[in-house]
Amino acid sequence: MKKNILLDSYLSSNSLVQHQIESFNRFVEQDIQKIIDQQGTIEPSVEGFSLKLGKIRLDKPSVIEADSSRRSILPNEARLRNLTYSSPMFLEFVPVIRGIEKEASYGEVFIGELPIVVRSNLCHFRTLTKGQLIENGEDPDDPGGYFIIKGTERVLIGLEDLAPNRIITSKEKSGAEVTSKVFSTAPGFRARTVVARNQTGAFSVEFPTLHKAVGMILILRALGIQVSEMLDASSDVLAYKNDMMLNIEISEVKDLGPSDALLELGKLSAPGQAKEYQMKRAETQLDTYLLPHIGTKPEERKEKGRYILQMARRASIVANRLAPQDDKDHYSNKRVKYSGQLMEELFAYAFRFFVKDVKYQIERASARGRKLSIPTIISPETITEKISYAMGTGTWVAGQTGVSQVLDRTNLISTYTNLRRVKSPLAKKHPHFNAREVHGTQWGKICVSETPEGLDVGLTKYLAIMAKISVGAEEKQVEGKLKDLGKLEKD
Repeated sequence: MKKNILLDSYLSSNSLVQHQIESFNRFVEQDIQKIIDQQGTIEPSVEGFSLKLGKIRLDKPSVIEADSSRRSILPNEARLRNLTYSSPMFLEFVPVIRGIEKEASYGEVFIGELPIVVRSNLCHFRTLTKGQLIENGEDPDDPGGYFIIKGTERVLIGLEDLAPNRIITSKEKSGAEVTSKVFSTAPGFRARTVVARNQTGAFSVEFPTLHKAVGMILILRALGIQVSEMLDASSDVLAYKNDMMLNIEISEVKDLGPSDALLELGKLSAPGQAKEYQMKRAETQLDTYLLPHIGTKPEERKEKGRYILQMARRASIVANRLAPQDDKDHYSNKRVKYSGQLMEELFAYAFRFFVKDVKYQIERASARGRKLSIPTIISPETITEKISYAMGTGTWVAGQTGVSQVLDRTNLISTYTNLRRVKSPLAKKHPHFNAREVHGTQWGKICVSETPEGLDVGLTKYLAIMAKISVGAEEKQVEGKLKDLGKLEKD
């Protein structure tokens, strides 16, 4: 009788490195365009001129030879010649002069090279037969899921992190303060927002660009939330209502209008500056850096205010022991980022430098009175070098190290193990006893026995053999369906 029928059936129809490939496919097909769209336009300090960014296109991996010709390249050739297996990227630029888009656009311009995952949709492996692969010196049974950087096979190690766009409420070590945190994540951007409740019941809000936490009532008034709406939102829980009444009572800005509250926030962020600058600064802070996953437009401010009220509600409930605090080690509160999400972070980082460089070159050409030619002022090396450096050294955007590692080719099992590794961002030298221990929710997802000894114990883990990682779904589409079903209130 044949044993392990279920496992054999699973492995015959599923790849053990499919999570690496699917994650990267989603990045090149959807997420990379979202990063471009979020930037939207490049606005240099040249009166009446801006550049609108259009569609991005990626070709199959190729190489530029010594005679400046470009031709296709296969992974084996990249290994033998110490080349990077990468695709050229082309981006549309449309000049906007005094608010009018010019029909004679610059068209597609080459902006850099993006390393490609072997066996992804952009890889030549997808179109070659088994016989053609053998003829070209390729292994038809190679699982893929890795990059080739300057001839070296490198794999992006999965990073374990707290789930984005989810409220995590917990008590601080002192026990006096309860915080509701959310890692608000938009394409290519991540902002940590914290609503804290102190021992007396006063709420404060903290998010990027703020020098220190500010009172929650000021933020809510600046977002356009009325005092009556704050009280209505707290009417279902008596303890929370008491906290809100206390905050409203002690607040000195509860009677300010939204414009005055914005100006007050601007004074805290940019003291001593002109009122117009302070107002603009406060608006930028609220629209761009406060809960960007909800939106970055002024009309979405009230939605952000309601979300902050929900964060305060959770903090109040936990502080009054009406519900337990959230378990950070519970696997429903975690996500594992593989090649697609990691490349999204890296590309967004490199693209910001690219935009700054284009702005500078346009301003420089304008100051010298030269005729503007976008293809000549764009430097493709800006994006290519930033990505190549991170991929080659393993040092990532947020300061993590060891994200990109040389693929272990000792044997086939070592290769699969390397491609299914999960790394915690926590420091090795600290105890982190709870994070290192096996959690019950890891069953079926993380192998409970396979972990290295020493400093890395419990921080470096491996996916269980039949664990699969989904690539996620569009939140806006899910919200729309829930609203259609009546599970969420329509705006």
